[in-house]
Amino acid sequence: MVQVAVMGAGSWGTTVAKVCADAGCDVTLWARRGEIADEINTRHTNATYLREVQLPDRLTATTDPAAALGGAGIVFLGVPSQTMRTNLAAWRDLIDADATLVSLTKGIEHSSRRRMSQVVAEVAEVAEDRVAVLSGPNLAYEIARNQPAATVVACTDVARAVAVQEATAAPYFRPYTNDDVIGCEIAGACKNVIALACGMGAGMGLGHNSIATLITRGLAEITRLTVALGGSERTMAGLAGLGDLVATCNSPLSRNRTFGERLGQGETLETARESTHGQVAEGVISSISIAEIAAAHGVVMPITDAVVDVCHRGGSVSDAVRSLLGRSRKAE
Repeated sequence: MVQVAVMGAGSWGTTVAKVCADAGCDVTLWARRGEIADEINTRHTNATYLREVQLPDRLTATTDPAAALGGAGIVFLGVPSQTMRTNLAAWRDLIDADATLVSLTKGIEHSSRRRMSQVVAEVAEVAEDRVAVLSGPNLAYEIARNQPAATVVACTDVARAVAVQEATAAPYFRPYTNDDVIGCEIAGACKNVIALACGMGAGMGLGHNSIATLITRGLAEITRLTVALGGSERTMAGLAGLGDLVATCNSPLSRNRTFGERLGQGETLETARESTHGQVAEGVISSISIAEIAAAHGVVMPITDAVVDVCHRGGSVSDAVRSLLGRSRKAE
């Protein structure tokens, strides 16, 4: 089985490392903090992010990027979207010449409006067919506890997609392949924004009908943007589209959903950040870029625009909901 490196020891990076180890790979996990690497190596836990979950013995951790990347045939990149460029620039020369690079990050780079696979290909100076993305209804804590789940490995090189599929095929984790990188990435980034809106609605006390409406109309606007950018409408009906959207919009394990809920309960962006240990939900950061991309392509995304108004323009949650409900009536 191929040697795997996972760069980033947060909840999702650690979970993917566990999945690959359980699939039979030898895995080295790079951690920024020495205490996390030490805990993984000595106690086989990462309590900061995954509480009591036990990690496999064949998963080792290091704070040395060269030690993690040396000899790895597949490199999973699990750092935040806005630091992907700087991190990868530091690691680029340590990556094996033919390694497959897999983005675990669901976001848009704010400064360039580029998808993560585009950033990876540009910074690593590799062809885009060497870059894959992992997407789907993948709440880290559930998967880390061996609860059955599925995912999508998207890559334009079928052989590389299959290799990543084999490396992540743990007994409780079923990976499917797809060649629609654009669709999977746009869905993965946009669902965080829709989840913020659903959280805001839940925080205001709106019920299941309202949340279902936001999810369904959110899927419609994500699909419009995906098709405009060259992705496949079919992807939106699968795991990377509808599956990921439903999980992220409904689960209390979703940072975007819970962050939005705090905003809906009247907290400001700053107080919501404080209550989530200084972390801002990915959808807050990506929402502006997604709205700008949509405007540039003439795509109407009213839910995304409402989230941008609340998170970046000082708008109120109640006004955002009223604006959505007050839109002109039309055929579905």
